Amino acid sequence: MTEFDHRTYLSPLTWRYGSQEMRHLWSELHKRRLMRRVWVALAAAQHVAGLVTAEQLADLEAHADDVDIERALQIEKETRHDVMAEIRAYAEQCPVGGGIIHWGATSADITDNVDALRQREAARLLAEELRRLLLAFARRIEETADLPIMAHTHIQPAEPTTLGYRLAMYAQDLLEDEKQLAALIADLRGKGLKGAVGTQAGYGELLGECDMTAEQMEALAMARLDLPYFPIAGQTYTRQQDLRVQSVLAGIASSLHKFALDFRVLQSPPFGEWAEPFGRRQVGSSAMPFKRNPINAENLCSLARFVAAQTAVAWDNASQAILERSLDDSANRRLFQPESFLAVDEMLRRAAALVEGMIFDREQMARNLARYGPFAATERVLMAVVRAGADRQEAHEWLREASLSAWAAVRQEAANPLADLLAADARLTAYLSPDEVRGLMDAGGYVGTAAGRARALAQAISRRSASA
Repeated sequence: MTEFDHRTYLSPLTWRYGSQEMRHLWSELHKRRLMRRVWVALAAAQHVAGLVTAEQLADLEAHADDVDIERALQIEKETRHDVMAEIRAYAEQCPVGGGIIHWGATSADITDNVDALRQREAARLLAEELRRLLLAFARRIEETADLPIMAHTHIQPAEPTTLGYRLAMYAQDLLEDEKQLAALIADLRGKGLKGAVGTQAGYGELLGECDMTAEQMEALAMARLDLPYFPIAGQTYTRQQDLRVQSVLAGIASSLHKFALDFRVLQSPPFGEWAEPFGRRQVGSSAMPFKRNPINAENLCSLARFVAAQTAVAWDNASQAILERSLDDSANRRLFQPESFLAVDEMLRRAAALVEGMIFDREQMARNLARYGPFAATERVLMAVVRAGADRQEAHEWLREASLSAWAAVRQEAANPLADLLAADARLTAYLSPDEVRGLMDAGGYVGTAAGRARALAQAISRRSASA
């Protein structure tokens, strides 16, 4: 029995990252069971054509789950061909039907359909996890839709927004990712059964004296697998499909990276507004006992970079598939397909837990808003004073002068004096009362339609999830 333990290299995705469910979908056991499903589907279609007996088909069906990986690996040492080894291991178990396994097929008729089946299963698992994450965002958006915070552009204080609206930006990206993932699942296709170069010539010869065409046999087998298939293929299905799969996964990774990077910034002390949950005995640093690092957000960014990089490999495979087939995609596809799905699986699960447990420091948000919000509120004062009759250019200069004085005070860690400076400026109070100026300088009220649109998105997420 082949055994793996921590005395030899194991991928972190084997045990550290990713779920057991996703690991199962990409396991050798599951792959080989799916291979047998394809062989059974082919034999079932050939039975309808009169080529395979009911007893032969029943024999294959009876042993479809009896995968013996060790025996297949023993055979592969001799054949140096993994598909042929699995055929022989399967045939040894089927004394009646073993002789017709893989009749007329080429290896990619089996493996490419298996890949498409696994991609679809894995994508459906991701869709469930993405739905959980979106619902977590929807709850936090509803909770914080009206909470004013300072927004930033160029990593500089800009204007106020609400926390719910900021969260809605991340959720909107992920909602689009969900739509792309759903479209991918609906459109994933297998190769079908087309033989060595896609012409179905071998199947045509096999069916020469039957009342069934190669296309009809293919349709029967693929219907049994419940798998749509490409009408045109070389030896393999077009590797453009792998590129589309990787692009969707990279899109999800990109959205999560944006959220995680912002999280890391907002957890840093100069902002101090967000924090990851931190266990009572959790250690932040082996050298600095005081550290509370955003390890989950950093993990998301790290895995996202890995997923994004795999898209280039898929692009190479799609663009450099010479003529009807070349084998230079085989080894890397064994790596990047399961690893990308497992990495995104880990990211979605980790992100959902992070959103559900994220801690908001409302007092620090209020301090930051009080510190920087008044500068943005000067826009409200400018509009009001001009409406009251002041010259717009002159009023702009008054506000600029006061803002520079206030910035100097803020840089010295003093409370922002801008509202007081403007309320005491006789040039402004000739048009507006000091109370009116102070009211306009309340930055928390300068968030426009943010709260309503954030709630609308949260409700759209909930409706979409309920109808899924």
